[in-house]
Amino acid sequence: MARCTAPTRGHRTASGRAECPRCGGGSGRWGGYSGYDYDYVRPSVSTPSYPSSGGGGVGGRSSGGGARKTTRPRWAPSSTVWYTPTEVQELDPVRKNVEKQASLDLRDYFLCHAWDDRQGPAKELHDLLDVRGVKVWFSEKDIALGVPFVREIDKGLAKSKVGLVLVTPSFLKRIQGEGIADKELSVLLQEGQLIPIMCGTTYEALREVSPMLASRNGLNTAHDTMDEVATKLADLVAV
Repeated sequence: MARCTAPTRGHRTASGRAECPRCGGGSGRWGGYSGYDYDYVRPSVSTPSYPSSGGGGVGGRSSGGGARKTTRPRWAPSSTVWYTPTEVQELDPVRKNVEKQASLDLRDYFLCHAWDDRQGPAKELHDLLDVRGVKVWFSEKDIALGVPFVREIDKGLAKSKVGLVLVTPSFLKRIQGEGIADKELSVLLQEGQLIPIMCGTTYEALREVSPMLASRNGLNTAHDTMDEVATKLADLVAV
């Protein structure tokens, strides 16, 4: 059988193919087209494009579940920080209550925290709110030596518009022991006006010890700095 000359001479031209003793005249295996009788042209491949999924807005940072901070609430249209739609939805009822109480001589917030956090994150949050002109009931500042501790807390709860619950690993331990923090939390849950501030722990851990509090969406230092949390809390009560 005649040997195809394509491997040595090529079939790139009609004359080259005609001179092949095997393929000349169109009698090849493939009807005149051997495996070497045409140039292989690499097909063009286009790179698919995908929609952008970055955090939206100026300085947007993704929060849990990919939420985008692209919103400013009605009560703070010129705020220096951005909110997720979920944060605005959860904080709006609190804001409406603040507006109703604006004429009363009340503290803006009651800060519920674990005893172990009084010189740590609780004081940091209090001080950041204080410099923003927010009135906070804070046990380290508002309970003098020698006065009935529980009664002063009771007064503080009665004279505050909104409760802040600083949820830390220490707080989770304290409320399981049914101490003062647990009593404060019980009152705040009954009132309904409270905002959990997650700090160094997760909602999953909170759900194990307080499903009711874990059902509330609040603010989270895993997504914002404490300074940004304080700014949002200050925005909420500014009237």
